[in-house]
Amino acid sequence: MTAILTTNNVHLYYGEKEALKGVSLAYDDNSITALIGPSGCGKSTYLRCLNRMNDLIPNIRITGSFNFQGTEIYAPDTNLVTLRRQIGMVFQQPNPFPFSVYENVTYGLRLNTSLKKAELDERVEQALRQAAIWDEVKDDLHKNAMSFSGGQQQRICIARLLAVQPDIILLDEPTSALDPISSVQIEETLLALKSDYTIIIVTHNLQQASRIADRTAFMLDGHLIEVDLTSQLFTQPAHQETSDYINGKFG
Repeated sequence: MTAILTTNNVHLYYGEKEALKGVSLAYDDNSITALIGPSGCGKSTYLRCLNRMNDLIPNIRITGSFNFQGTEIYAPDTNLVTLRRQIGMVFQQPNPFPFSVYENVTYGLRLNTSLKKAELDERVEQALRQAAIWDEVKDDLHKNAMSFSGGQQQRICIARLLAVQPDIILLDEPTSALDPISSVQIEETLLALKSDYTIIIVTHNLQQASRIADRTAFMLDGHLIEVDLTSQLFTQPAHQETSDYINGKFG
């Protein structure tokens, strides 16, 4: 299977401080990869490299290669708007825009396309169905998205991302602010989306990683310690640090 995204020997520095120390990972299409590790290990920092969200931080330096479908993400001529449409991100806190569900989901489409109303309607329904939220909001599409529950808001944010038809979905602890029922709904949504997308999720919830990820990567102090099939990593990790973390000895 050919990887849709490959990162090789990634180092990241905040001024003099080295936060990522030679991370190399590859991601297959139609799969879920979980990034796990204790707080401050670099997993969210690494995730944000994948669609250049770290560009917004001053005094940062990134080295290594990021190959996405045969092109270098950090090439000087990369169009960041296009890149972030192809590799979209869902954040820890649900962040719908303070207007209607419909306007949220069509926001990216209006920026990037000139679709007619009927086509927009179709894409909105398709995205909300994919995000498993259509039945809950179909009669309230013109209601403010911020008036819904946290779990519903997060699925609206996923729908907003899906509407522009990305190739890769990045999720930075997308359920950490949600209750258990909402978290399960998000997990079920991600499992259903896997057939059409490459999904990379940072999670502090080891049970979540074990439930939904095909492969899991364990990071510690900016290093990638190991990556393997999730079932293998959780039952027979190759490194003592991984075993200690999974068994709750630190983190």
